[in-house]
Amino acid sequence: MSTHTTIDSNVTYSHDLPKTPVDAAFAASQAGKINVSMIALVGCWGCTLSFLDMDERLLGLLDKVTILRSSMTDIKRIPERCVVGFVEGGVASEENIETLEHYRANCDILISVGACAVWGGVPSMRNQLPLAECLEEAYIKSPTAVPGIIPIIPNHPDLTRVTTKVYPCHEVVKMDYFIPGCPPDGDAIFKVLDDIVSGRPVDLPTSMNRYD
Repeated sequence: MSTHTTIDSNVTYSHDLPKTPVDAAFAASQAGKINVSMIALVGCWGCTLSFLDMDERLLGLLDKVTILRSSMTDIKRIPERCVVGFVEGGVASEENIETLEHYRANCDILISVGACAVWGGVPSMRNQLPLAECLEEAYIKSPTAVPGIIPIIPNHPDLTRVTTKVYPCHEVVKMDYFIPGCPPDGDAIFKVLDDIVSGRPVDLPTSMNRYD
């Protein structure tokens, strides 16, 4: 599949706006920590909630990691290189492709988190039908259509183009680790992150894996 996305050079994105310089004292306090980021593509955010389910253990990790970007922000780009990038959700649009390629280029270790990232999950159910039929069902034949309004399928240059299929992340870029589950437990995410920041080989016991 083609992974090339045309970016309009006349458009300014949020991650390109001027940034406030980081305080020198704060920057010094972060020395020696590893940078970690997380992005959500097409999914339900359940994996993000599992990330938060690490609870107070996450506070302990903050002595070792700096979270540059999380799914709680609307920043598509990583401001600087990361050791670890977590990716939730499958790939269903050209924007998803561009974002995932950016993460691959700027993360030493890239991890698929949850069923959608690992194999496509629920969003990939539309792969059983042609994209045109899915769009028609969603916008033309929708039971929630507003009466009296002529139904149309959105087609505007500002809208990202939807891919004909939903892809798991590893079919677009190389992924280094996979944490299965819908969603995975916070325990599993913590185990993988703790192994990495502690310099241990990643070892996720099967007892921690979930497939539902």
